Amino acid sequence: MKVAAVKKPGGLGNLVIETRADPKPKAGEVLVRVRASSLNYHDFIVALGGIPTPDGRIPMSDGAGEVVAVGEGVTKWKTGDRVISLFFPNWQSGQVEAAGFASVPGDGADGFGCELYAGPETAFTRMPKDWTFDEAATLPCAALTAWRGMYVETKTKPGDWVLVQGTGGVSIFALQFAKATGARVIATSSSDAKIEKLKALGADHVINYKETPEWGRKAFEMTGGRGVDEVVEIGGPGTMAQSINACRPGGHISLIGVLTGVSGEVPTAALFSRNITLSGITVGSRRHQEDMVEAIDATGIRPVIDSRFPLDQIAAAFGHQASQQHFGKIVLTI
Repeated sequence: MKVAAVKKPGGLGNLVIETRADPKPKAGEVLVRVRASSLNYHDFIVALGGIPTPDGRIPMSDGAGEVVAVGEGVTKWKTGDRVISLFFPNWQSGQVEAAGFASVPGDGADGFGCELYAGPETAFTRMPKDWTFDEAATLPCAALTAWRGMYVETKTKPGDWVLVQGTGGVSIFALQFAKATGARVIATSSSDAKIEKLKALGADHVINYKETPEWGRKAFEMTGGRGVDEVVEIGGPGTMAQSINACRPGGHISLIGVLTGVSGEVPTAALFSRNITLSGITVGSRRHQEDMVEAIDATGIRPVIDSRFPLDQIAAAFGHQASQQHFGKIVLTI
């Protein structure tokens, strides 16, 4: 089979295409013909060598494909079933029990930048009905992160105010989930072109954060002085103060990214005086993903795909991601 591999020490120039032996499913495993993957920030850092992996690691945490063979004892899947991967294949349900990324495809283990993948039958869920493989490949990391923050750690409901930051995969899925729920959305961006696209997706208000540095206060005003119920926080320390300023008393912040750095000052007095709950979010469990797929089937939302690249152009795909010109998800077709 053809695979993409990250050669030491990493970097887009060290992403190579190789031929490796086809895997075979062991007892309890399924063999999946991978049809698509999608790029996440985590994959980008792996490709750059920012997350140490063994030489030749196959990247990509997300995968969508069809089952082409089953190992002994497999009962959940049969040949021809259309499935998507789990970011945490060992986290089936309940509270997360182990921190770290030792089992994450494309990080602690080989990922879905390949034509064939063998893994436990419990490491997959079904795809949404009538979705293409390209569409389904956008779900396991970005969509599930948004889903868990908005519907597991808190309960976003009709009439709530949700604030999303930027136009990456998590933020756009959060916008779509919120609108499907009947919630109202305030979105931020620094691009006028992207602001128009956010409006087209249903954002009720959009703030250009470069023109309005105190965008948290502005968001608070846009709710009529009530404050937002949920913030999907992707920036981390550089944006946390504004997110707190945007929140209502008793609001919730889903911290899912640290794009502005891994440490910094947080206005803790404002956080506790408003009784705001801050939840750290790293994707979700199999049960969460199954619930999300059911909700997607019920609401009929479709992902926003910016562009598609074949597997042998994986370096170009990451280069496009690095340019920050994309709106929505970048997909690898395999």
